Amino acid sequence: MKTKKLGWTDLNLSVVGLGTFAIGGTGWQASWGKQDDSDSIATILQAIDEGINWIDTAPIYGFGHAEEVVGEAIKDLHEKPIIATKGGLIPQPGGGVGHSLNRESITREIDASLKRLGIDVIDLYFVHWPIPDEDIEDAWVAISDAVKVGKVRYAAASNFSVDQMKRIQDIHPVAALQSRYNMLSRNLEYSEFLYCAESNIGVVPWGPIGHGILTGKFDQERVKNLDENDSFRRNEAPYFKEPELSASLELVEKLKPIAKRSNRSLSQLAIAWVLRRPEVTSAIVGGRKPLQMVENAAISDYELSPADIAEIDVLLKERDQILKSA
Repeated sequence: MKTKKLGWTDLNLSVVGLGTFAIGGTGWQASWGKQDDSDSIATILQAIDEGINWIDTAPIYGFGHAEEVVGEAIKDLHEKPIIATKGGLIPQPGGGVGHSLNRESITREIDASLKRLGIDVIDLYFVHWPIPDEDIEDAWVAISDAVKVGKVRYAAASNFSVDQMKRIQDIHPVAALQSRYNMLSRNLEYSEFLYCAESNIGVVPWGPIGHGILTGKFDQERVKNLDENDSFRRNEAPYFKEPELSASLELVEKLKPIAKRSNRSLSQLAIAWVLRRPEVTSAIVGGRKPLQMVENAAISDYELSPADIAEIDVLLKERDQILKSA
C-alpha cells in the first residue's frame, strides 16, 4: 500500500483510509442502518492486513459506538494504526445531533474518545464542523492544550473554509483538512486546495464515491424506492434529487467504459480520480465488509492516465452544463 506524508507532520498515511461512519450502526439520525459489530471488527482488521494504516472515526457515529468498535478491534494489536477522530457534534435526545465548540466541551470529548478507543494519544483530532462559527477559536485552543499535554498529536480541521483556517492558524498550526470532495462536489479545487498547498496542510477528503452514486449501484428505481426518511435522502439531498440525480446517473454510464478498459470498478475509478490531485494525501473510504477492504487497497497501484483524466474532465463539464441549463 502506497503512503504519502501528511503535510508538515511526520505522519505517513496510506492513500486510502478507513471511514467508520456506517460502523456506528443505528440509534442516531444519520445512521445508514444496522451493522453487525463482528463484521465491523473483521473489516477493520482486514483493512490493516491490506496495508490501510489509518482509521477515521468520530464520537457522533452511533453516539460513541464506532469508537468503541474501533477500540475493540485494535486493542490486542502490537502495532496500532493511526487514529483520527473528531469533536464538536453532541448527541441530542431522540437521536438528534447538536453542536458545541466551547473549550470545556471539546476537552471532555477528547477524554471520552481516548477512553472509548483505548489509546493514550489521538494522532489526528479534528473539529468536526465549524459550527457555531464564533466558537471555532475556543475549540482550537482546547485542542492546542490537548497537544501540549500529549493527548493529541496533531490538530486538524474538518469542513472548514479557507478564512476559518486562517483564523486558527496563529493559535496552533492546522495539520490537515477533511472535507467532501468527489466528481460531483469539486468546490475544494477553487480555494481550499490552493491554501493547503501553500501552507503544507494535508488534505484527506471524505465522500469520494458520492455516497454511492458514483459506484453504479443506484438507478432511478432504487432512488425512487428509498424511504423519505432514509439518511441518503435526508443528508445528501442534492445527490438524490433532480436535476442532479439524472445528470449524475448519466455521468456514471459514461464513466463505465473508462473503468472497464483498466479492469477497474467504478468505485475504484472515483477514488483514483480524487487521488490524482497532488494536494490530496489520502481518501477516506467507508466499509462494512472485509472484502470491500481488498478492493479499496487495490487502489494503491491504480493511477489514472492523462488521457483518462482529460476524458473525465470533459464529462464533468458536460454534467455542469446540463445542470446549468436545467
